[in-house]
Amino acid sequence: MNKQIVSLLLLFGLGTAASAQHQNNPGSNHGNKFEQLGTLMHDPNVYRSASGAPGPRYWQQRADYEIDVELDDAKQQITGSETITYFNNSPDPLTYIWLQLDENEHDPKGDNQKINGSQMKEKMSVSDLRNITGHGQDLGVKIKKVTDGAGKALQYTINQTMMRVEVPNTLKPGERFRFKVDWSYKIPDRMTVGGRGGLEYFAEDDNYLYTITQWYPRLAVYSDFQGWQNKQFTGSGEFALTFGNFKVNITAPADHVIGATGECQNYSQLLTSAQLKRWNQAQTAKAPVEIVTLAEARQAMKAKAQKKKTWTYAAQNVRDFAFVSSRRLVWDAMATNIEGKKVMAMSYYGPEAYPLYNKYSTKVVAHTLQSYSKHSIPYPYPVAISVEANNGMEYPMICFNYGRAEKDGTYSEATKYGMIGVIIHEVGHNFFPMIVNSDERQWTWMDEGLNTFLQYLAELEWDVNFPSQRGPAHKIVDYMKLPKDQLEPIMTNSENIIRFGPNAYAKPATALNILRETVMGRELFDYAFKEYSRRWAFKHPTPADFFRTMEDASAVDLDWFWRGWFYGTDVVDISIAGMRYFRLDTKNPETENIQARNNAEKEARNISQQRNREAGIKTAIAQDTSLQDFYNKWDRYAVTASSQAEFQKFYNSLSKEQQAFYTTKNYFYEVEFKNIGGLVMPIILEWTYADGSTETEKIPAYIWRKNEVQVTKVFAKSKEVKSVKLDPFRETADIDETNNAWPREHVPSKFELFKEQRLPRGSSGGQNPMQLNRQNQSNPASGTN
Repeated sequence: MNKQIVSLLLLFGLGTAASAQHQNNPGSNHGNKFEQLGTLMHDPNVYRSASGAPGPRYWQQRADYEIDVELDDAKQQITGSETITYFNNSPDPLTYIWLQLDENEHDPKGDNQKINGSQMKEKMSVSDLRNITGHGQDLGVKIKKVTDGAGKALQYTINQTMMRVEVPNTLKPGERFRFKVDWSYKIPDRMTVGGRGGLEYFAEDDNYLYTITQWYPRLAVYSDFQGWQNKQFTGSGEFALTFGNFKVNITAPADHVIGATGECQNYSQLLTSAQLKRWNQAQTAKAPVEIVTLAEARQAMKAKAQKKKTWTYAAQNVRDFAFVSSRRLVWDAMATNIEGKKVMAMSYYGPEAYPLYNKYSTKVVAHTLQSYSKHSIPYPYPVAISVEANNGMEYPMICFNYGRAEKDGTYSEATKYGMIGVIIHEVGHNFFPMIVNSDERQWTWMDEGLNTFLQYLAELEWDVNFPSQRGPAHKIVDYMKLPKDQLEPIMTNSENIIRFGPNAYAKPATALNILRETVMGRELFDYAFKEYSRRWAFKHPTPADFFRTMEDASAVDLDWFWRGWFYGTDVVDISIAGMRYFRLDTKNPETENIQARNNAEKEARNISQQRNREAGIKTAIAQDTSLQDFYNKWDRYAVTASSQAEFQKFYNSLSKEQQAFYTTKNYFYEVEFKNIGGLVMPIILEWTYADGSTETEKIPAYIWRKNEVQVTKVFAKSKEVKSVKLDPFRETADIDETNNAWPREHVPSKFELFKEQRLPRGSSGGQNPMQLNRQNQSNPASGTN
């Protein structure tokens, strides 16, 4: 059994039953790929129904937060105190509660600093060496105390990035538990140490940009399908979180601008009268209004305020909270209408991003909300924010992106489209997983893959010529061409994925696009996808819930598709192995004799005859005509009255249906298809006829159900076929297009012609002149072409 199957079985705990289901009929050419998924998915129950919808007894926990936090700009430190109210909506009594301490991923003593492999190279960067030697900083969460509602100390245990808090009295179903945690930590420099949040230092103006994420002890999810999700955070797999309400007081230097999850409750106390007036204008503006202008941001960068201000934010029914804080931020906003509801689209960015973000960011935010709302559910929150922070990460109502111009204010096309794409992607995460709240620690694709798919739709709705890199089927081909042992099932745990981008983002996005455009069709797919979004908004879905809902709402059996694209590593490589032409023996001498004459003439041709004619050689019977008789002059293919009468008698004896086949001119083509790659897919054919016209025909994937390796099919055409081509629009991710046509088409490969340089003898120092020539060639500019 290969490693990939073993890892799948271990991951889902399926044992030998799943192994048998994965290869239902070993050694056979059928009865495997089209079998139902069965034990590969959890059994339906009262919590999760067989239709993919939440069951009649579905439940989920809730956690409300009241947080006071202070950002120390001089020490680059966070100090916080939070009161958590935890609601046990489960049917289970709980004796302890798990919280996530994600900043402990930077703890120099933690396992995270030890588990990643490393390799020495001839050229080592500073970051390479830092990964080996460690950052040497005192990072990680410092828990000061954990107490109950009355201030009594609670027992707690910290295990790496998880903290278990003992409940003094068993928390019974339907009860709530209120407790308090005080903590602090040194904010890491995410530009050197890494991580999803932290600080960025700008030496030219001696200021910081703080993106504060995973910053407070957060409740882990307790669910019906796995109990506590307390799998350690190692940096790759993101977060499974509990919904709740937040009230957060953020204290920072008085000249800082703060944007955060939720709605600010005290703008009137924080903004100048001019800024407050602009904020009010933005409520109805059709274009972004600068609340804090570039001039005001530049002015604030010149000096550091000694006083402090407290910004109060509130958010309802969110799974997380994040914020940005800096004195070097421009802030703009505009209202957008989402199905009759006003949503404030906003952006925060520094001077270096102004040329791009001022023009595009907030309008891209608004566009993303509109596009995603159309394809999933209406955006339910009052705010959506894009922050330029030279990275890409998402949280409810706020996300961090990149997109900085050059020093002179110019930017490349690649930077522009890269920025727009990442804003769409990160804002889109508000829908998946911030609302449709899947477990990213287990199934990255349910977050990144679904979102990347919707990103592709939004990009095309922004610009039909948008240079999308993930979504179109042919874009995944290079990944699928890798050796089989280098491919990973999409259903691979987040921490175990090697090629994160192709596996968790591109392949699932491509699969869903193929499902929409090629397998199901837009109407069925869009209805089912919106139903999944509606069913699982503000809930915790699993892959089985998604798979089942898509089938339940469309009446399309897709188990073969999930098995191939999500659980397996087979690839698409369908070949036209052969093609034969058949014609009906009409028995009509007017038709058959012409064909017989043509066949005889073709059969009689040979090279010797041709060269004798070219040489002017006269045959004996041509020179002596007395040698010729009746058979030399007889036309054996001429239509006679008797043969025509015989056919007419035969024709009159036929039924009307039988006669129709003799009067309708049909061409019959038997085409043989081979499934070389193993992944069963629909067969899409483009027929080119002798008159130059074309026709596209699609055969469902179920044609492979009786033989998953090769099939033949006979096609009846009313016109003579000149050629046939598989997958003409490149919509199935076929990795080898050289076997997609009949007759075969020659697909040219490129080679480069270089100018030879002949060096004097002895001057090459033993090096190959070709190598020297290549070394002297200049490299083309990258990224902007």
